[in-house]
Amino acid sequence: MKKIFLLAAFSTMICFAEAQQLKTPAPSPLQTVKQEFGLSAVELSYSRPAVKGRTIFGGLVPYGKVWRTGANGATTISFGDDVTFGGQKISAGKYGLLTIPNAAEWTIILTKQLDVTSPAAYKQDQDVARVKINATDLPFPLESFLISFDNISPSSMDLIIGWDRTVVIVPITTDVATKINAQISSMEGKENFPYFTAAAYYLENGKDLNKALGWFNKATEKEPNAFWIWHQKAKCLAKLGKKKEAIAAANKSTELATTAKNDDYVQLNKKLIASLN
Repeated sequence: MKKIFLLAAFSTMICFAEAQQLKTPAPSPLQTVKQEFGLSAVELSYSRPAVKGRTIFGGLVPYGKVWRTGANGATTISFGDDVTFGGQKISAGKYGLLTIPNAAEWTIILTKQLDVTSPAAYKQDQDVARVKINATDLPFPLESFLISFDNISPSSMDLIIGWDRTVVIVPITTDVATKINAQISSMEGKENFPYFTAAAYYLENGKDLNKALGWFNKATEKEPNAFWIWHQKAKCLAKLGKKKEAIAAANKSTELATTAKNDDYVQLNKKLIASLN
């Protein structure tokens, strides 16, 4: 009897251990999104429930009530820099992302609360921002709930929330220019001034091209074999209307790129030269 008891106990322990180790897929899997934006990044964490033949908005997700904007745990969003979220200024930090869906318009909420998973837990006095956004019908259904970023530029992007046949889009902006200009001002005149990076920024953002050209000249002096710098210098000269000098710089870039066996820049220079002839 004692042996039978021990065997039964041992079998029970094995079954319990196996049960403890069993892992199955989450019905609403967690997704973490990190998007570089401005001079830092935005991070988002949320769960993705599926439609599964159900009526979503106005059904599973009631109209007019606070929704955790996902499933399972709370949805959170972190901003590495200060941003403007749907027209409202938001300090860098981590926030809960909640919504109040309605048929034609949603309220998007950023809150100090990071653990809201039900309407009962929500406290409106913890709101950091409330934004009204029109809801748009999708021409196709989204089976899995989706929050993503799109239309990304250095200073603006869209936060997109979509599920089933509904989508809302929240614009987000950040002041990149002021921060970069401050960096450039604080570094000018110093030995380690980033001539190429500063010049390329001025070139791509329509700033003082003569100043950019001066920096490109300094950059090519420091790195005379850098074909990519010569190419950007050629583009700057072209924008200043100095075609002959631009072609000469592009030819120099082509020569260096050929030596470095970089066909991409050879082709870029050919296109630039063709546009100047």
